[in-house]
Amino acid sequence: MPRAVAVLAAAAAFAAAVWAAVAPGSAALALLLVAAALVVGVVAWLESGTASAREIALAATLGAAAAAGRVLFAAIPGVQPVTVICVAAGAGLGLRTGVAVGGIAAFVSNFFLGQGVWTPWQMLGWGACGAAGALLAPLLRRRFAFAVVCAVLGFGFSALMDVWTWLSFYDQHTWATLAATQARGVWFDASHAAGNLVLALAAGPELRRMLDRYGRRLKTEVVWV
Repeated sequence: MPRAVAVLAAAAAFAAAVWAAVAPGSAALALLLVAAALVVGVVAWLESGTASAREIALAATLGAAAAAGRVLFAAIPGVQPVTVICVAAGAGLGLRTGVAVGGIAAFVSNFFLGQGVWTPWQMLGWGACGAAGALLAPLLRRRFAFAVVCAVLGFGFSALMDVWTWLSFYDQHTWATLAATQARGVWFDASHAAGNLVLALAAGPELRRMLDRYGRRLKTEVVWV
């Protein structure tokens, strides 16, 4: 059943994306449906796994910690620990947990910072950061490499949100309006990347090693003979 839901959600996302391309005037609604369908698909994919109760509890705890950190740093534009925690979770605990932590962090923190049509895209963006951490795990054992990846992902996440803004709220989807949208948010994007860099240099590898150890314990099975 979860796999069937994931397939249907992917098909719905594709249909909504085609709608956005064919009818630019309805792009805001169509893109919201794309994001919602993708989020449903990711949740169904996570549900199809063989996660233990401890893994689920750990993902929820890390997501809540990332959300709390985002709320705590809300006064500093762009600076928050969500990306670093998602990357560490993906690298230390695997793809599913990294994606889950990103989605939980965005959804929970927006109860305090404001839910809206942007929430599904933030969930997808930070979920992708967790996935990147899992896929790049062998490269993230050194502090500098971890920090650089987090900084790049900061720019990538901000660029995703800028593109969503451009597609949703601009009548004319031209290269000029896209460049204007990206330029308008460049300082916010730089602040996001710089915050990720500093936080990753300060604590990224330590968090990843801690989650590595916990991940090994989760996978340990005791067989009584």
